[in-house]
Order: sequence, then C-alpha cells, then structure tokens
Amino acid sequence: MTQIHPSAVIHKDAQLAEGVTIGPHCVIGSGVSIGADTVLDANVVIDKGVKIGKNNHFFANCVIGCSPQTLSLTPDSKMGGLVIGDRNIIHEQVTIHVSIYPEALTRVGNDNFLMVGAHVGHDCTLEDKIVMSNYVQISGHCKIETGVWFSGLVALHQFVTIGKWSYAAGLAGINRDVPPFLTVSGHYPPRVRGVNKRGLQRAGLSEQQQERIFEAYRKLYRRGDTLLENAMALAQEDGLDENVRAMIDAITKSSEQQFGRYLEKFRR
Repeated sequence: MTQIHPSAVIHKDAQLAEGVTIGPHCVIGSGVSIGADTVLDANVVIDKGVKIGKNNHFFANCVIGCSPQTLSLTPDSKMGGLVIGDRNIIHEQVTIHVSIYPEALTRVGNDNFLMVGAHVGHDCTLEDKIVMSNYVQISGHCKIETGVWFSGLVALHQFVTIGKWSYAAGLAGINRDVPPFLTVSGHYPPRVRGVNKRGLQRAGLSEQQQERIFEAYRKLYRRGDTLLENAMALAQEDGLDENVRAMIDAITKSSEQQFGRYLEKFRR
C-alpha cells in the first residue's frame, strides 16, 4: 500500500506506483513517476519530470533532478530529464541533476550505492553496481561504467570515462579516462597503481580471466614504450579475451583526444 505523510507536497500529475512510501516534508514535482516499493525519507525533493524505477531508497535531504549548476541556464531555459533505474540506495544530501539539453537525459542504472553528499552532474551516465563513497563529486558529461568503486572525496573532471570494475582511492582528482579493472590514486594527473583485484572478484571473473587481465596490465604499464604503443602492440596478439580487448579499446579511445578524455570529442 502506498504511504504518504500528510506534510508531503505532491503534484497532482505525479505517478506513484503501489507500495511507494513518501516521508515528511517531501516535495514531488510535475510529471514525476516513482516505481513500486520505492522509499523517500524526510525532506526529499524530486523535481519535475524525473523517472524513478522500483525498490529504490532515498534517504533524508536528497535533491534529485533539479537545475544543473551552469551559468548559461536561466529559470526559463528548457532542460532535459533524469532517469533512475531499480534498487538504488541514495543516501543523505545526494544531488543528481538533469541534462542541460532538452532532448537528452542524465541516467542512473541499477543497484548503485551513493553515500552521503555525493553529487552526479548533468548529462552523466552511471551504469550498474557502482559505489560512490562520501562526497564524491562527478562533473557533467561523465560516464561511470559497471562496478566502479570510488573512495571518499574523489572528484571527476567533465567528460571523463571510468572503465568497469575499476577503483579510485580517496581524494583522487581524475582528469583523464581510466581503463577498466585498474586502481588509480593521486590527482592531476592520477596514476595507475595496479589491477583492482577485488573488482575482478566482484565481477565474478574466473581465475583464468583474472590472470589475463594481470598479464595485460604488465604489458601495458610495465614496458618501456608509451602506453598507446604498448596497447597497439598488445592489440596484435592472438586470442585476446573481451576483458583485455576492453582495456585496449579504452586506451585507444582516450588517446584520440588531447586531454585523454574520449567523450570530449562529442562536446557540443
């Protein structure tokens, strides 16, 4: 049964599925849809047009879908939307912004865990099973692939891609793409420190698959040539599995842009 606290303010055309719980002093805007068994604790704001799936939990004081922090926007600017999938846990004071383009979306997938004070900027794509620790700050237009784990206070430059099942240590400032399965730390530029062994285990990869990734890492980062030269040489080897190929593709794509951010190629 849907439960709505009497102090909540809900627009008349918002759509709430069966089992939704709306806590005290929440504000739900026009055109919002919220899937079954999603819970909003006290003081959560869901701005107009946001689409939310089922079994999500928004803790107190989240602000979801409001205007991006962009000087060029005015109160009359037409903006895009925000779509959030299923089974996400969104902790206190998290902010997620809509797209700055009327026809585009910010997207958050499934089974993600966002801790206190995390921010997801406009036009970002978060895939699935991502962990963002306290006060992680994601600038606009970033792509975070499945299984990424950010420790506390990590910050991302705009247009950065973080490859699947990688890990960023606390306080990292990331201004270029990170290939899949790796661990990075430091800032401007961050440094690749090794393979994210725990991420490989979380991904459910076999021992053979994991060893291939470790071997690829050694060939990419422990040879004397440049990273791109090493990636091109590795790409010529026979029998590469899909995970090693993903590492090579990420390095190759990021090299196409002078700052090492592949998505910059699509800047409007």
